[in-house]
Amino acid sequence: MNLPEPPILIITDRTQCPETLEARAVALFEGGCRWLSLREKDLAPASRLSLLERLVDIGRGFGATVGVHDDLAAALACRAALHLPARSDLGEARRVLGDAALIGKSCHDRAEIAAAQTDGADYASLSPIFTSVGKPGYRPIPDSEASAAIAACKPLPVVALGGVTQLRLPLLSGAGFSGAAIMGEAMIAPDPENWFRGILEVWARRNPVPCEP
Repeated sequence: MNLPEPPILIITDRTQCPETLEARAVALFEGGCRWLSLREKDLAPASRLSLLERLVDIGRGFGATVGVHDDLAAALACRAALHLPARSDLGEARRVLGDAALIGKSCHDRAEIAAAQTDGADYASLSPIFTSVGKPGYRPIPDSEASAAIAACKPLPVVALGGVTQLRLPLLSGAGFSGAAIMGEAMIAPDPENWFRGILEVWARRNPVPCEP
């Protein structure tokens, strides 16, 4: 399965967001975002499911893929995408959600990416690429290690995660990432609609679309 286009995954964190996640999602979608994942792991399952339902409904109006982190039951109930931790059972998730579901897995090295590929993931995230408060205890992955991990696991798409910002996006160009995931800056940007438009401009310069002959 191909990644959503553009392949920029926005991960939620309502503790950093000055408005509701629903309002921020609308603004991000207005700016061109087409891939968002709900990560509010501290919410009670019923509250997380209710929020996911609202976000999926909003995303549907934009043709956006909306998913959830590490909540198979919610993903099934909402027919949403699913992002799993590295040590989770991807095979079970695939059995429950079916082949049409977008399922990704968090990875931190080549071995975990290879395992995700073997287990049938549609993509892997590799983190942390940069220093990130969301990944305490992990050192940033050097460019050479990231490049080797991605090359060894082609054609599985690998998404850069951890400390990614608009200014850092161009730094990903040498490793061969298929996409990028952003949380912090996406949640605190004062104008999320225009912020995402800026992300698209930077991503397009990094991955120019070939001209038609």
